[in-house]
Amino acid sequence: MTRLAFAKMEGAGNDFVVLDATREPFALAAAQLRRLADRHFGIGCDQILVVEPPRRPDADFRYRIFNADGGEVEQCGNGARCFVKFVHARGLSAKREIRVETLGGLIAPRLEADGEVSVDMGPPRLASPLVQRIEVDGVCLEVVILSMGNPHAVQLVADVDRAPVATQGPRIERHARFPDRINAGFMQVLDRHAIRLRVFERGAGETLACGTGACAAAVSGIARGLLDSPVTVQARGGTLTVSWAGGENSVWMKGPARAVFEGVIELEG
Repeated sequence: MTRLAFAKMEGAGNDFVVLDATREPFALAAAQLRRLADRHFGIGCDQILVVEPPRRPDADFRYRIFNADGGEVEQCGNGARCFVKFVHARGLSAKREIRVETLGGLIAPRLEADGEVSVDMGPPRLASPLVQRIEVDGVCLEVVILSMGNPHAVQLVADVDRAPVATQGPRIERHARFPDRINAGFMQVLDRHAIRLRVFERGAGETLACGTGACAAAVSGIARGLLDSPVTVQARGGTLTVSWAGGENSVWMKGPARAVFEGVIELEG
């Protein structure tokens, strides 16, 4: 049995198991990660976040993200906010802003005076044409496809409460158009500075909030001329604020992050 210390954290209801691998190398198998994420037989979470020493000289840490299915992914915005609070609480850094390397590129989460965290998510990468059509179960959907370090397909809906997230979400995630799978966003525009959002996340299913999904939705709405920055994003688990000046400018996301509890778990393997 392997004894593993962990912290449970959440950002707007998007919950994480956070592991400190700055002193010992990270060596969990996919089956062990799935057990950690299991809400009945493990700790339970949407993603597992791993803090490692940096591999590049311009970064303070390496940030790895594993979905509940055990697969490693490029980026997680809500997790980035929890990441900076975790390294502060553990005494791993005294910097209010840290530079973190991810599979999706370098990001810079910053601890603000009000206790929330802002994250420079870098510039978005929008596919061309801006609005594209995909067919799902015989229905033609109009989506904006873009990357916030990880891939997103965002569609407009009249009412997120009635959106077919549970049925259409997994079909979009595994659509043949996206061989590496994709996150499916369902966005309702409330006014030019506010949206409601639900996201079916790749490898995790629908979550209470998705940081990169919030960024992707706000960017898609601004690019389509439907929204103006900053945008308040209302997820089921909480509210995030996303700012983007367009073009090659970075997307900034601000929102809460907090520790829930800490513990030690025994894992087979």
